[in-house]
Amino acid sequence: MTQDLLERPKQQPKVEIMASRLFASWLASTGASLAVSTYQAGKIFLIGTKPNGGLSIYERTFERSMGLGVGQNTLWAGTLYQLWKFDNFLDPGEISNGYDAMYVPVTGHTTGDIDIHDIHIDQDGQPTFVATRFNCIATLAERGSFSPVWRPPFIDRIAAEDRCHLNGLAFEDGKLAYATCVSTSNIVDGWRSGRDTGGVVIYTPSNEVVAAGLSMPHSPRIYRNELYVLQAGTGEFGVIDEGQGKFEPICFLPGFARGLAFIDDYAIIGLSRPRDTVSFSGLQLDKRLAQEGVPAKTALAVVNLKTGDIEHQLSFEGPITELYDVQVLPGTGRPMLHGFKSDGIRFQIRPEE
Repeated sequence: MTQDLLERPKQQPKVEIMASRLFASWLASTGASLAVSTYQAGKIFLIGTKPNGGLSIYERTFERSMGLGVGQNTLWAGTLYQLWKFDNFLDPGEISNGYDAMYVPVTGHTTGDIDIHDIHIDQDGQPTFVATRFNCIATLAERGSFSPVWRPPFIDRIAAEDRCHLNGLAFEDGKLAYATCVSTSNIVDGWRSGRDTGGVVIYTPSNEVVAAGLSMPHSPRIYRNELYVLQAGTGEFGVIDEGQGKFEPICFLPGFARGLAFIDDYAIIGLSRPRDTVSFSGLQLDKRLAQEGVPAKTALAVVNLKTGDIEHQLSFEGPITELYDVQVLPGTGRPMLHGFKSDGIRFQIRPEE
């Protein structure tokens, strides 16, 4: 009997997702939905709203899900060693089982474990992504794992050493424009000693450092002609004043901030509970949380850009402690996503017209 009990599969901890009172109605009012990734739990969540006003949450398992990218009727996701393209098989106005978008994995490019972080889909529908382990920004290769398109000026060669923890990219006018690095180290794992004040934002066309002295900057984004960035080590969301070379905070966030998207006058930001490791402990964020007497959250925070107020939240409890990316799925109210662990994908066939 004891043997049988020991070999019985353990019940998986329950994931609880709790919305603040007005989150669902706010999301419904935008006419959009959200995609969220967590590499710690290996999940992609699609978050929309039901016709009755309640939240719709659809999740699928993809090992080490990190960067997400959104194109025309496509969703891209970086996983442990592959980059996946999901096509929306539904036409505008079409509904299937109550869902108005159905994302199906149609193409997987095996990159190897290059630690894909941010992903941007260009106007031609092609992905540009951060290959963090190789200290470069890259695209897909016709022959090979990936093709580098840019690396920081202080990195002397493409090497599998994660020297500076290059993690974020931003496009402007259809072209790669900015990147974030945790440090300017050219030595394997050198970024770990620079995580408190060694972070930089780089203007990639000229290789100019436009802001320095940052604590673990992530998720640079151009929105309404402003360069926004998350300073994860201090728990701040803000803008870069390129003229002064300074980070101007908009608000404090109660968590390690990664993943940034925008809808109208709002920023949607992913928050995580900091890992209890040498790399992520002892940051200014920890000190600020202790001063305020509050714990770090795993949540999506919706920030009003005009006031800096966190007006809505979607909190994750249970085994999920970290989020990586968040993207907006415009014009989609209730999306779903096919994975590989059920037979449903076998019957999703859409001939090209």
